[in-house]
Amino acid sequence: MTERARPSLDELARALAEPMRLRILRELMGGTALPAGALAARIGVAPSTVSAHISRLAETGLVEIETVGRAREVRLADQSVADTVEGILRLSGEDPVSSLSAHDRRTALRRARRCYDHLAGDLAIALVDRAFSEEWIADRDGVWSLTVEAATVGDVLGVPITLDPSSRPMVRPCLDWTERRPHIAGKIGAAVLSGMLEAGWLRRRRDDRALTITPLGRDRLSALGIDAA
Repeated sequence: MTERARPSLDELARALAEPMRLRILRELMGGTALPAGALAARIGVAPSTVSAHISRLAETGLVEIETVGRAREVRLADQSVADTVEGILRLSGEDPVSSLSAHDRRTALRRARRCYDHLAGDLAIALVDRAFSEEWIADRDGVWSLTVEAATVGDVLGVPITLDPSSRPMVRPCLDWTERRPHIAGKIGAAVLSGMLEAGWLRRRRDDRALTITPLGRDRLSALGIDAA
């Protein structure tokens, strides 16, 4: 969220007080822009209802809207908004499951999902365990640091690693919503997720932010000692 768009505490509280707006923000946690119509379909409400809430979120600086042709595409404003939403999710319980499709979605989200631009869920926690056992991440009183070159991480995992040029931390812990343990965020977290997608280990799902582990991904992860069944 940019400084010019930063709302007051009262404005932020009013924007987040509506459950529908929190559901919209949760659907955008995958880190990619979604058309307003797709958001409406995911949430199960009329497009006009979603449109009004999107406008309110944009006024508060929580989302950005881009017109693409006749569609409006919506994305979270930045990582700080994603961190806030993830924090709220950690304070809440999981949605009740009343159908097979809802059970499938919850299981998929628990297994592997996008947390804005990095990996979350069971798979992310397994990678954290591997990182500490291989000692390429160190933890000093809750502050994480990368102890090897980023390229070495790619060599260990077997995926391409390309770091973004931003000034954000190389690595930081991000408390996982479902697992209640930190997963890997920061530049290296984003690079690992991007590398796994590029290498074909993971595939995005169409209707939520869960990630499907491909047969290739299961094989490669198994070779790393990570159970991805």
